[in-house]
Amino acid sequence: MTLAEYEAYPEDARKIEFFDSETGLAWMLRDGPTIPHERPVRMLVALVRQIAMTRGSPIRCIGEASVKLLDSEFGQVRAMHPDEMIYLHPERADPVNPSFVAVGQDTYPDVVLEVDHTSDTRRDKLKLYEEWGFPELWVEVPETYSASRPRGLKPELRIYLLEEDRYVLSEESRAFPGWLAAEIHEGLNEPVTSEATAAVLVRVGRALGAREGTGPEDDPLLGPFGREKHAEGLAEGLAEGRAEGRAGLVRRILERRGIRLSAEFPPPGQRALLADASDEALVTAASTATSEAAFFRRLRR
Repeated sequence: MTLAEYEAYPEDARKIEFFDSETGLAWMLRDGPTIPHERPVRMLVALVRQIAMTRGSPIRCIGEASVKLLDSEFGQVRAMHPDEMIYLHPERADPVNPSFVAVGQDTYPDVVLEVDHTSDTRRDKLKLYEEWGFPELWVEVPETYSASRPRGLKPELRIYLLEEDRYVLSEESRAFPGWLAAEIHEGLNEPVTSEATAAVLVRVGRALGAREGTGPEDDPLLGPFGREKHAEGLAEGLAEGRAEGRAGLVRRILERRGIRLSAEFPPPGQRALLADASDEALVTAASTATSEAAFFRRLRR
């Protein structure tokens, strides 16, 4: 593939994973984007959003923007197309060119994700990410089988941290303190976020918030919920108002997740349950329940 062909390559064609204009080499997905390849990426975005809500400040996922090393003197380009890039602070995710992150010029993402069914990332791209100095790389081999996966490549997530210009394997993320590789892998492969994973997300979000002095009360969605916490312990006459405020928060979370609610949500008999539940129990139940009835069942546990 020539540089001109690479630059004119249609977005709806098979995804390019790597391109080197000097050799004319292009690596491409064999069958184009597939559910086994794309699903962990979509799940990661959802998990990171929940962490951001608990931290109380946004985290930006910029998707499949490419990473390019440009040699203007010789007109050469080397480019990779990660599956996801995460910036813990959105204001840092503003490359000079909006279509790619320039190596050696733009601020690097805190985490790069590569979904790998073939071992190409570990064999080839890992060296390039290391050479370019990306601080943290996650390589996910999904649980869902892919025909392109060689024998011996087991499902798992590996975290590579840059230490003195070399990658070292780690069981824990540095960007997301306390988030273990095994926990990330579990979360990326669940059909619906489990209570266990939701608890992990709350834990990681609170760790990030403690580092920056923020919390759920600072999140635009959870803010009203956080402020309601300060009303606890007031006269019993405020209990109904507190339940209504919490109901509004829960309603927004469930509706954003596409869960249909009854017109009278919450039913009169369930308002006390909303008022008495802990903060974390409410957020966890709303983030994991698959229906209105399931939400209330989770609160009763």
